[in-house]
Amino acid sequence: MHEAEFWQAVLNRDTRLDGVFVYAVRSTNIYCRPSCAARKPRREQVVFFASSQIAEDEGFRPCRRCDPQNPIDPQTEMVRRVCAIIEAESTNSLTLATLSTQVNISPFHLQRTFKRVMGVTPKQYIQAQRMQSLKLELKSASSVTDSIYNAGYGSISHPYECAKTQLGMTPATYKRGGDGMVINYMIVDSALGYLLVAGTEYGICMVSLGDSDTGLETALLKEFPTAKIYRCELNEDKLSQWIIALLQYLNGEQASSHLSTLPLDVQATAFQAKVWQALRQIPSGSTQTYSQVAQSIGQPSAVRAVARACATNPVSLVIPCHRVIRSDGSLGGYRWGIERKQFLLAQEAGSLS
Repeated sequence: MHEAEFWQAVLNRDTRLDGVFVYAVRSTNIYCRPSCAARKPRREQVVFFASSQIAEDEGFRPCRRCDPQNPIDPQTEMVRRVCAIIEAESTNSLTLATLSTQVNISPFHLQRTFKRVMGVTPKQYIQAQRMQSLKLELKSASSVTDSIYNAGYGSISHPYECAKTQLGMTPATYKRGGDGMVINYMIVDSALGYLLVAGTEYGICMVSLGDSDTGLETALLKEFPTAKIYRCELNEDKLSQWIIALLQYLNGEQASSHLSTLPLDVQATAFQAKVWQALRQIPSGSTQTYSQVAQSIGQPSAVRAVARACATNPVSLVIPCHRVIRSDGSLGGYRWGIERKQFLLAQEAGSLS
C-alpha cells in the first residue's frame, strides 16, 4: 500500500487496517491505530509506521484512546477476515450462512458483530463490493451484459434495480461515462441568497444555497461532470414546482412538512441513505444531536460518520441536515453557511420576526 492509501484509511477510520500499520502525529508525539476516534490531524503532521514497536523506537507514545500497542480486538479481527473474504469472492454467490461457516461463528453473531464494527450488514457490504466490480467491468468489458455477469450478478435485472441508488444512473449510462444523463436546473433569489435546484426526470439531485450563481453553477458541474446540464426558466414543469415549494418554505408561507413529498434522485451509500432518511424524520421546529441521530439508526458509536453524512448531503432543506446540532447545544457546521442554519432553525421554531 502507498501512503495515500494509508491516509485514506485514517480518514475513514478503517478498522480492517488496524494491525497493518500505525500513524503518528509529530505535533503531539503520539501514535494511533487507523481506526482511532480522536480528531484527525493535518496530513503534513502525520507519518506512518509498520508497527507499534517501530513508532516507539522513533520516540512516539501510544494513544490512550485507541491503545494501539495492544492486540486487536478478536471481534474486529474476525470482521476484517470476513471483509477480506467478501472482497476476494464478491463475484461468487456469498450468503450470511456461507460466510459464518468460513469464520466458524453463528450467522446471528456474524450479522450483529459485522454491523457494529462496519456500520452496514454483510449483505450490504457484498452489494457494495459487487457494485464496485461492476463499475470496473463497465469500463473494460465489451458489453453491459458481460459486465453484469462478470461482476457476479445472477441476472440482468438486479443491477438495474439497485443502479439508481448506487450508480446514480443505469449501467448502460455509466458505461458511457454518464453521457446522456440529463439534468435541468434553475437559480433564483431567495431569503437566504441564491438558491439552486437541479433535477433529473426522477427527482431532485441537488439543492444548494450560495452567494453567487457562478459559484453554484461551478459546484453543479463539478458534481456531474459528464451529464448534459441545462439552465431553465421558471414555467409550469416539475422543476418549477419544486423550486416554488422551496421558496414558499423559505418565505414562511408553507410548513416544511410538504418538502417531504418532493421526489429525490441522489446517490448514496447504504449508511448515508440511513442517515438522510433519519434526518427527514426530524420534525420541523426541533433538533437532534449527532449522537441522537446515530442512536436513531441503531449505530450509537457512529457519531462522526453521521456528521460526515450530514456534511455531504447534496440536497439542502429537503434533507434537513440543518436540524442536527452538537451535544453542547451549539449549532456545529453547515456546508451552506452557519448564518443560514441559524435562520432556518429560528424560522422553524417560530421565533423569526
